[in-house]
Amino acid sequence: MLTEQKTKKILEFLSQCQQKADPLLIEELTENVSKKFHPLVKHQIETGGKRIRPALTIACCHLLGGKTSDVLAPACGLEILHTYSLIIDDIIDNGLFRRNKPTVWAKYGKSIAQCIAIFYASSIFQTTQKSPKPLEVSGLFSKTLKTLIEGEILDILFEREGRREEPYIIEKRPKNISFKQYLEMITQKTGALLSACCELGGIIANANPKEMEALKEYGINLGIAFQMQDDILDMFGDEKSFGKKIGKDIEERKGGNLVLMMAFKKLSVKDKAKINSIMKQDKLIEADKKEIMGLIKKTNALIKSMETAKSYAEQAKKALKKLPQNHWNELLADLVDFVVERGK
Repeated sequence: MLTEQKTKKILEFLSQCQQKADPLLIEELTENVSKKFHPLVKHQIETGGKRIRPALTIACCHLLGGKTSDVLAPACGLEILHTYSLIIDDIIDNGLFRRNKPTVWAKYGKSIAQCIAIFYASSIFQTTQKSPKPLEVSGLFSKTLKTLIEGEILDILFEREGRREEPYIIEKRPKNISFKQYLEMITQKTGALLSACCELGGIIANANPKEMEALKEYGINLGIAFQMQDDILDMFGDEKSFGKKIGKDIEERKGGNLVLMMAFKKLSVKDKAKINSIMKQDKLIEADKKEIMGLIKKTNALIKSMETAKSYAEQAKKALKKLPQNHWNELLADLVDFVVERGK
């Protein structure tokens, strides 16, 4: 558990990284873009965020003796990649708000949002040319983006209803989702990106093969724990703090939510059938969400979900034991606790 002092230390580090990253993010995104379109391009990045991804990259680079000046530009590239995926994700899920502000498509429309996403996509690879190892970094970015999109496809396929006009989804949607399938999805959708942050830090700091494997192991498990906590917050978080609507996964009929999966292990056949029936309705109202949440709360799903997230957090910490034991190692260990204890 994080102490107040350790939390303060993490927040200070994230703030320092954000102060370094934000001006460069704006610079990269607006480069070669007409000034009249700058507000459109800047909207998503200016909604905020803790900049965990560039901070993670910087910390991993310093862990192995690297420099911020060498890693900052490609670290911003990964943040742009992440933000690009959010723009697309919000279009796919019809998400209206992110961090209590309108999503790009909600503000500008879906056609313009798709164009803005292409600005982001081109900026991702622009940053690779500003690193000491552009070929390695470019290869990492390409692999990561493809993996992330595979995770996004699985997330769509795990929806329990909707998208009836899309034959591939209707045909390939699994009837039941196993924990193994869920784990594959979140590993690709979230774990791969945080692993890439750690790998990027290692590439720039000239990590040896053993160090690189440990960094990847740390990042994957951190990402899995991060997504599991996100699933928990979607069901049990504080809407104002979380910055997103609570119960959004229920509204979107997402079967790939850890809390829902844990509840299904304990619910009676009748209660499971009730949830499935509600999630197959053409339209869900607030009373439907409350009914599903009431059934979930009959189980120990929340406790089991928290325990599962913490088990992956511990695996992330275990990987750190294979890496240099210094100030940065301690910071990365505290970052794991920060991720699973966060409320937003």
